[in-house]
Amino acid sequence: MTKKVFIRTFGCQMNEYDSEKMADLLHATHHFVRTDSPDNADVVILNTCSVREKAEDKVYSDLGRLNELKRIKPNLIIAVGGCVASQEGETIIERAPYVDVVFGPQTLHRLPDLILAKETTGQSQMDISFPEIEKFDALPTPEAKGPTAYVSIMEGCSKYCTFCVVPYTRGEEFSRPAQDIVNEIEALVDQGVKEITLLGQNVNAWQTLDEAGNDLDFTWLIEQIHHIDQLQRIRFTTSHPLEFSDRLIDAFGRLPKLMNQVHLPVQSGSDKILAQMKRGYTAKQYIEIINKLKQACPSLSISSDFIIGFPGETEEDFQATLDLIDEVQFDGSYAFIYSPRPGTPAAKLVDNVSAEQKKSRLSRLLQKTDSAHINYSQHMVDTVQDVLVDGFSKRDSTQLRGKTSNNRVINFTGHPRLIGQIIPVKISSIAHFSLRGEVVTSS
Repeated sequence: MTKKVFIRTFGCQMNEYDSEKMADLLHATHHFVRTDSPDNADVVILNTCSVREKAEDKVYSDLGRLNELKRIKPNLIIAVGGCVASQEGETIIERAPYVDVVFGPQTLHRLPDLILAKETTGQSQMDISFPEIEKFDALPTPEAKGPTAYVSIMEGCSKYCTFCVVPYTRGEEFSRPAQDIVNEIEALVDQGVKEITLLGQNVNAWQTLDEAGNDLDFTWLIEQIHHIDQLQRIRFTTSHPLEFSDRLIDAFGRLPKLMNQVHLPVQSGSDKILAQMKRGYTAKQYIEIINKLKQACPSLSISSDFIIGFPGETEEDFQATLDLIDEVQFDGSYAFIYSPRPGTPAAKLVDNVSAEQKKSRLSRLLQKTDSAHINYSQHMVDTVQDVLVDGFSKRDSTQLRGKTSNNRVINFTGHPRLIGQIIPVKISSIAHFSLRGEVVTSS
């Protein structure tokens, strides 16, 4: 009888990537197949994220429901992975003793052994260590799930922004060897992948040394990947302004496979708040990077992250953020109300911005960024865009779905044989966060 695993993923693309690797690993070692319901599963994994407030509460709430399921299915294995697991550690087993396995982002490759140890000993198992590159060496050959794929090129972060828990849950930065990355991408391309997104908490900090001991940077890595035949698109996320070098900026103007879209978190437009966040740049320096990018690639689409209501943020500070948004005209954004994360330096600051002020500021910011997003979409209407068709529309299974070079989702009518191809599509109308279009056929 085939065993089944259910994986619930929270958070960023890094967690999505890790969940795929967990599924591939359990399939390779124990022939597990994924199921879309925990009720049908032999193993349930919560792959957690601790970036947002109440992340731990959400995990324990989900675990409470899984406990009810385990009473019905006593042999069910419940595992908690990801950043909450790394942050909470033994506390998870203390609060939820029915949890069988706790593992961190860097020890997901040990999951089969942890499950076996639980089944053998009857004791809950935990491994939240940081063994770095061992994780990637132990993973099976990547399996393509469609024409697009994520490839993790580095883990961790060494920036230690005062609000961020990542260095404490995923460890400090370490880069995968270049040849390992290229080999993984080539294996995916051989299976039909056309677009690769390079992943890292601070992806453009990737670095290595050549045989002579010379530094090789992220731009060099992109150049190596650019040479891979049949690969047609390259993206990366998430980048940091401090590592956005002039070499990387110039790459957008000279490497045709590098897509015209960048996600570059700024967090705030106030120099005072940026300094308190320990971001390492000013608003002026950030805007200079954006201006250089637009000069190198005039069609570039730029999105960003914003934290609203950081301790000490005044109305003047918030207005500086709105002014920056007006100047840059972001195509998209992710804005979050600040919440203190346990163990971070910012958690010791007095959170003196009221909940009402935070909600009001978030609403005002979203109104501005949404307006810019819609305006950007309107300028795309009646243009013809190259679209990588990656599957069926999430809302209408009779429609196809794809992405433009600037990473906009577009839905249109077309034959399923178009999936996996890059085709010309004329934009006919816009929805709030997607586009509608028609396939351009040759006459």
